[in-house]
Amino acid sequence: MKLITEAADNLLFLKESVNGEMQYYIRGIFMQANIKNKNGRMYPLEVLQKEVARYVREEINEDRACGELGHPQGPTINYDRVSHKITSLKQEGTNFIGEAIVLDTEHGVQVKRLIDGKMKLAVSSRGVGSVKRIGDSDRVQEDFMLATPADIVHNPSAPSAFVKGIMEDVEWTCNNGVWSVKEDQREQLILEDFGNFMIQMKRW
Repeated sequence: MKLITEAADNLLFLKESVNGEMQYYIRGIFMQANIKNKNGRMYPLEVLQKEVARYVREEINEDRACGELGHPQGPTINYDRVSHKITSLKQEGTNFIGEAIVLDTEHGVQVKRLIDGKMKLAVSSRGVGSVKRIGDSDRVQEDFMLATPADIVHNPSAPSAFVKGIMEDVEWTCNNGVWSVKEDQREQLILEDFGNFMIQMKRW
């Protein structure tokens, strides 16, 4: 299966005072179904419904759902880079609305500083699966597995320099819960541009 990442816009970074301490949140549309996105891919609604239900049951409900700061090069969650905890992921029409709280980890503190500094950030979903060319889009297939609906990534000044972490033509395999690149494809890892994705920032 291929590693697939997608950026999301129309998100808000929120701040709220809780018991005298400032909490930072991320809220908005994390994923969308039945539309061709800017990467030329389309996620059928039934594919996302099935996988989001699994993710909520196995990750969010078990307090294991999280995301990282930066673009990992694989589907495995790296706990030394975790910056936020995913607390909710719900369907609204063909959209999947997510919520997350920024943690007090090393990278979470860095995210808070970036937000306070009014840096423009973006959120990117990450998963593995196969795609099939149908018409003018690459349709994500039923084997799609979500690693996280939201990694926090940087938006550089040049719109076309938005890096995406999809490793084209690289196959990932899972053995006993550990994802790895097939040995004969390790030299094929590449990075591509996401395009111009930005999120808004608002004081809650």
